[in-house]
Amino acid sequence: MQFAIISRRTTEGLTDDQVMPVVKKEIKAAKDFYQEGFIRQIWHRGDEPGAVLLLEADSLETAKEKLSALPMVKAGMLETEMIIPLTPYRGFAAD
Repeated sequence: MQFAIISRRTTEGLTDDQVMPVVKKEIKAAKDFYQEGFIRQIWHRGDEPGAVLLLEADSLETAKEKLSALPMVKAGMLETEMIIPLTPYRGFAAD
């Protein structure tokens, strides 16, 4: 099952010295999740700091559990605004 995730950085008031070590860990975790097939695509948001991800997971619970393991989430520097379960587009199904 695939999920669209909309997240927002919550690093207001923090210095680069506080944020950057966690960002480096986040990059590694994102690469690991990409290599294992959990993260399918990832983009920076253009409207505010954060990211939009396309995930592949067996269930919503699994997706939430893995997202909560991200270093920035654990540090309180990133929050998930929305998790959208995705289903196939029926318009392409045979009539």
